[in-house]
Amino acid sequence: MTQASDVLDLRAARRRYVTVCALFWFPLGLSLAPLVLLFTERGVSMVAITGFFAAHSLTAAALELPTGGLSDVLGRRAVLAAAGLLDLAALVLVGLGTTAWVLGLGMGLMGAGRALSSGPAEAWYVDTVQARQGPEADLHTGLARGSAATSAALAAGTLLGGALPWLLGSGPDPGARLSASTSGLVLPLSVPLLLGAAVETAFVLYVLTALPEPPRPSATLGAVLRGIPATIVDGVRVGGRDALVRRVLLGAGAAGGALAAMELLTPGRAASLTGAAESGAVLFSALACAGFVCSAVGSHLAPLTARLTGGTERAVLVGLGTGASGLLLLGATAAAHGTAPLVLAVLGYCLVYLGLGAAGPSENALLHRRVPSSGRATVLSVQSLALQLTAALTGLAIGPLPPGPAPWLLGGAVLLAGALLWTRRPGRTAVITARTAPVPDQSRSEPFR
Repeated sequence: MTQASDVLDLRAARRRYVTVCALFWFPLGLSLAPLVLLFTERGVSMVAITGFFAAHSLTAAALELPTGGLSDVLGRRAVLAAAGLLDLAALVLVGLGTTAWVLGLGMGLMGAGRALSSGPAEAWYVDTVQARQGPEADLHTGLARGSAATSAALAAGTLLGGALPWLLGSGPDPGARLSASTSGLVLPLSVPLLLGAAVETAFVLYVLTALPEPPRPSATLGAVLRGIPATIVDGVRVGGRDALVRRVLLGAGAAGGALAAMELLTPGRAASLTGAAESGAVLFSALACAGFVCSAVGSHLAPLTARLTGGTERAVLVGLGTGASGLLLLGATAAAHGTAPLVLAVLGYCLVYLGLGAAGPSENALLHRRVPSSGRATVLSVQSLALQLTAALTGLAIGPLPPGPAPWLLGGAVLLAGALLWTRRPGRTAVITARTAPVPDQSRSEPFR
């Protein structure tokens, strides 16, 4: 049995947890700005691109519940390393792929890696700290720093991922230096993804060497797999019984639809504005970084919003309504030109993330008051499923629409519908039975991917 003296001290555990968060999310930040534009450069249609994103979201949704149980059976370190290997393979396939099936496979693997990564790192940190200091150990500081590291890694990765293609393609013959010896396999827009694959290699090596695991409760793989259907049923049942929980789940779905519209449509709009894919990636990276900042500001203002609006439910209504107004503003300016429409479009972009950032903490505060501890993980898992599934469906619906206001207005309509659910007061409280399920990351500042 491992003694307390053999377990990492609090500072070391916190430092390693923060490093794992940063190393995992930095490569995904690198891919955020160039991804859609890389698909476009490869000659992929918007319909196919939305299909790739749907493959990612559906894979992540399908694996959301079982992968948390796998971390209990196989260990946090093994599951995190597997997530890194899947992301590594995904980034290489997407960065170098030229055919639809290779690109789709890469996006599916990225979704599987996202599902595997949801929970094990945080679980490792909690296990380690409690093994050292007991069940009453303070976890808030470490978890907060991990969240801050995640946001910082995404922001830095997004900025670098947008700048690299522009720097590499800024010569007299953009992309010629990279593609001449590789028959076009490596484009300037491919480089951030390949750099991300190299960082994923470092992530896997760090996880395998720096995360010793304290003792944890054991469970059989068969028991985990058998419990999955019941977990899903429990989560769906509580949403059907409790009006407030149902609205929180539907609100998460509406946020997923809005995020899908933003990530699919903003890169192409940035490229058309600047006149080139590489410079468009730079503009999109700056916008994405601003979006993370606005989401963080919105989250910080959530308690104040609740006080000013007279209640947490009204704060959710205001937050989702603000995000919907931003998407509608983006739709209204999609076909316009000039300085004023551009300023309004940037304002709309910021409003989307500000509103979603403000709504998220209020929704989860309501959820945790309504659902007992024994069933909290179940409902959080279903909440994550709602976001991923709605993101996939919205993306598929956007694909066939013609360029212009319609795709933006569809995303705005989805989020507005989620906001309108909060115009009436909910009904009775639900109580659900205890099940074990992974607790997904609920940060709205992260991309839905």
